[in-house]
Amino acid sequence: MLKLSQSWISKVKSIFLKNTLQKTINRQNSFRVKIITQFYPPDYAATGQLIQELADQLGKHNIKVNIFTGQPGYAFTKAQAPRLEQINHLKVKRSRTSRLWSKRICGKAVNGVFFCLRAGLHLLKHWQESDVLMLTTAPPFLSIVGYLTNLCFGIPYVCLVYDLYPDAATELGVIAPEHPIAKLWDKVNGLVWQKAQGIVVLSSTMKERIIAKHPQIDSKISVIHNWANANWIKPLPKQKNWFANQYGISKKFTVLYSGNLGRCHDLDTIVGAINLLKDEPIQFVFIGAGAKQEICSKKIINLGLTNCCFLPYQDRENLPYSLTACDLAFVSIAPGMEGIVAPSKLYGIMAAGRAIAAICEPQSYLREIITEAGCGACFEHNDSQGLATFIRSLALNPAQAVAIGQAGRDYLEAHFTPEIIALQYTEVLKPDRETIPETNKSEFVWQK
Repeated sequence: MLKLSQSWISKVKSIFLKNTLQKTINRQNSFRVKIITQFYPPDYAATGQLIQELADQLGKHNIKVNIFTGQPGYAFTKAQAPRLEQINHLKVKRSRTSRLWSKRICGKAVNGVFFCLRAGLHLLKHWQESDVLMLTTAPPFLSIVGYLTNLCFGIPYVCLVYDLYPDAATELGVIAPEHPIAKLWDKVNGLVWQKAQGIVVLSSTMKERIIAKHPQIDSKISVIHNWANANWIKPLPKQKNWFANQYGISKKFTVLYSGNLGRCHDLDTIVGAINLLKDEPIQFVFIGAGAKQEICSKKIINLGLTNCCFLPYQDRENLPYSLTACDLAFVSIAPGMEGIVAPSKLYGIMAAGRAIAAICEPQSYLREIITEAGCGACFEHNDSQGLATFIRSLALNPAQAVAIGQAGRDYLEAHFTPEIIALQYTEVLKPDRETIPETNKSEFVWQK
């Protein structure tokens, strides 16, 4: 009888532990996350658009998402956006802070400081609204706000590293690697990242760069790639593409550079290839803007090239058509910038089913993805000849370009869709579980 009673008590305890743990898991699968980022639509910055898509996907997993962001500074027609928006699980609150001199480095720094102050004040008033914070590197020092909030209120935070600082500033020559600001920045990064619940980086080479300086946070880093919505961006023949027809680029073999033409991108190798192909029936289209746009266009003019055109950033709704108004698309990372930036344009091109020509360093993560997917070719910096040869070969065999592009789309649908990536973010963002002892967690897993 005693043994029976003990067995019954043991079963009751097991059921109780199982139910308690299940309730804990359910609570943690329905938590509140506040995402803080300076850029968000109607800004056309890719980082903001990705955050919007991620927030929408997290909402589908019963996660309540709040966004705290700034007023648009890179929008087409909107100088102001609503201070408060509510769409299903998603709530967006915008700072009053306006953007000053947004195209200058000093202006961007000042705007970033103002936004961080606004974000800090917002969290001071509304810290109870969130179970976990996620802070992007827009602006670069925003994660400090998460660190201070954690110290004050104990709210866990996750750092989403889009661009790696101070590495970007030192590689671009803004400050010297031995400058006191760079050294202090590295120390602050180590402090902030050590305290974080998790750190999300966009490539394996970015993780390697961080670990080289801060090996103690290796276990906190998750490599989660960017993505593209293959249900929205779909392959479309140029001849049936209104965008290609509107700009007269539907007949010749077309090579596209879409997005930011900035300091972190190698355009010299591309211009060299354009020059080598100036007498062939191949055209080049640049869509976007950035610090190197004027430099690039001047080089084209000085070389007397007539085989390219420049178009401004397009409205977001035009993206499925602008990305498919080509046969081949460029992705590039400037020398020394590997592991510091990760071009988000890669994934949109793959969704569009277009072949890819990437200019990058030998150890680049781009080579691993493009090789495994079989969706294009990679070239080292200054290899304009090799790049021109590749472009010419696809121009002479457009069916091969189509096949290569389709391979990239297939790979994206298997690895880089919003649904797949959102699940990875969900795991990183879940608040820490400490309610049930580790041994009981194992028992529950066995019993399931």
